[in-house]
Amino acid sequence: MKEKVLVAYGSTNGSTAEIADYVGEVLAEEGLAVDVRSASDVTDLASYGAVVLGGGLYGGRWHRDTRRFARRHRNALAERPVWLFSSGPLDPSASERDIPPAPGVQRVMNRIGPRGHLTFGGRLEGDVKGRIARMIVNSGKGGDYRDFEQIGTWATMVARDLAVPEG
Repeated sequence: MKEKVLVAYGSTNGSTAEIADYVGEVLAEEGLAVDVRSASDVTDLASYGAVVLGGGLYGGRWHRDTRRFARRHRNALAERPVWLFSSGPLDPSASERDIPPAPGVQRVMNRIGPRGHLTFGGRLEGDVKGRIARMIVNSGKGGDYRDFEQIGTWATMVARDLAVPEG
């Protein structure tokens, strides 16, 4: 693939941004040109041949910036290869089994027809934004449940799928 791949994300406390950065690193190691950007900073998809879009899950909903990106660029996303990811479960479940997309993510999938979606574990620890997030951390129910081996395997699959000529 000659065009760049955009990895766009919506993240409040940085965990999903770190996943997006790692996905971008893996894609670049596989020989692809990659831009990793916050979904709120992307205004045009014309220079991108493929998109990986990810968002943190908050109360079962994708991050606001990710939802807005998907709505704003719906037509352009439907015209190119797209993969979606979510991050959020604060337990090891995402590493143990496939978690179906949240209802709002499923609606986006129905509109744009991505090649795939995967939910990764999330991270919520330290000094976090938001009253509910602070309550979770203060109650001892936070932690880092991201599985970077799983993320890397998925990103490698995305890169290899892009390397196969369409047709």
